[in-house]
Amino acid sequence: MKAMLLLSSSKYKDTGYLEHAVPWLQQFLADYRGKKIAFVPYAGVRRTFDEYEKTVQEALSDVEMEIISVHRGKQHRDIIEQADVIAIGGGNTFCLLKQLYEHNLIEAIREKVNGGTPYFGWSAGANVAGSSIMTTNDMPITYPPSFSALQLFPHQINPHFISGKMQGHNGESREERLAEFLLVNSTALVYALPEGSALHIQGKQATVLGENPILRFSEGMQCETFAVNHSFSY
Repeated sequence: MKAMLLLSSSKYKDTGYLEHAVPWLQQFLADYRGKKIAFVPYAGVRRTFDEYEKTVQEALSDVEMEIISVHRGKQHRDIIEQADVIAIGGGNTFCLLKQLYEHNLIEAIREKVNGGTPYFGWSAGANVAGSSIMTTNDMPITYPPSFSALQLFPHQINPHFISGKMQGHNGESREERLAEFLLVNSTALVYALPEGSALHIQGKQATVLGENPILRFSEGMQCETFAVNHSFSY
């Protein structure tokens, strides 16, 4: 059965890196203590892969698993295929997806996760688990061969969702950007995850985690609100 934990962000308010997610991950990965997590660092533009790996290892030490970045393998795919769990970190979603294609990891990850290997990702790592990256918040600083993503979750994800506009900001709000997307892609569903929220997915069921409800937008910007601990079929 498919098992995923899709996190909006690496932090919540003033918590440390992934600190808010550790209790969730301890429960999510309770049966995998002592086993291996394959970590994908490709989204980390402003740090080296070594630095990103170390940051995640330190942040998740209480999860009690061995975390190995895919760049340690002669072929990055080897680390994925040997892993008990797969994790993808946040950063720039375009850089992430481009390198997933370059290293032939799209199908490798999809096959593992659809076969029951647990997956978790935050920010870009949650975004890329969806149907495409067309609802990312990131600048397209590089160009992947396709916007089609892992498609482990068959809908769009918008992490770091913030409603409304900041005072003095005259650009589009997040709602306005998503409205533009839905005008062009009218059959899509967009799940907007506020800071500190997450989706826990088991099979075809998803449960909302965190401090804030998530939103589901559909054609015409119809909006449904899913409260914390609410479960739904997708």
